[in-house]
Amino acid sequence: MNNPSFKVNDLFSVKGKVALVTGGSRGIGLMIAQAYVENGAKVYISSRKAEVCQDIAKALSELGECIAIPADLATSQGQEALVNTLQQKEESLDILINNAGAAWGASFDDYPEEGYDKIMDINVKAIFMLTQKLMLLLEKNANTLNPARVINIGSIDGISVSDLDNFAYGASKAAVHHLTRVLAVKLAHRGITFNAIAPGPFESKMTEWMLGKMKDKIEASCPLARIGYPEDMAGLALFLASPAGAYVNGAVIPLDGGIHLGRG
Repeated sequence: MNNPSFKVNDLFSVKGKVALVTGGSRGIGLMIAQAYVENGAKVYISSRKAEVCQDIAKALSELGECIAIPADLATSQGQEALVNTLQQKEESLDILINNAGAAWGASFDDYPEEGYDKIMDINVKAIFMLTQKLMLLLEKNANTLNPARVINIGSIDGISVSDLDNFAYGASKAAVHHLTRVLAVKLAHRGITFNAIAPGPFESKMTEWMLGKMKDKIEASCPLARIGYPEDMAGLALFLASPAGAYVNGAVIPLDGGIHLGRG
């Protein structure tokens, strides 16, 4: 039986780890990136807007080590550019946060094919393809006792039906959840775990309109009577990336105060 001694502080540590957070310049990605930086990881953040990405990395560097790699992950060229840059800087990657995503709202009768394709490409296909391209880095120092971690950001809209007309978004996040389970089974033997966080409402650019219109209603629907705070996201992301989460694989964890239990 493998039962090494450990200290609690080490059990939840990401100190010395190398992490990549896509969509790391705002919202949930920024919450996770900051949590890792503040807790001793070397963090790379990527986003489509180069200037914003650089500015956020500079600000986070006051708390620890953060490097910007701007890239448009909606395209294979953008994914390859990100991977090539990271390979020039690092020999291995311990943590990958697949957070970059998009939403598109429209009524059923007006929902455009362009919007549907865009959401599926960014939210699902890009996760698969980027992870595939990063496998050499993820596998480098990984094993089944100390696995590399891939954490995909899903949504409670992929678990229960939203009140909003976001048809492709909900479907794409359900696909992210199941893709996470598939990869968890297929790739665990290569020393990599796959888990998904399914957030409820947190303050971000994507939720700005929704919270502006119906924050009171959303909070009333939550058993904890509030939206998520950055420390809620930070805590779960740190757990999944730390030694404490090494045996968690294929989980889809709602982070919504219980909102999804009362919907649909």
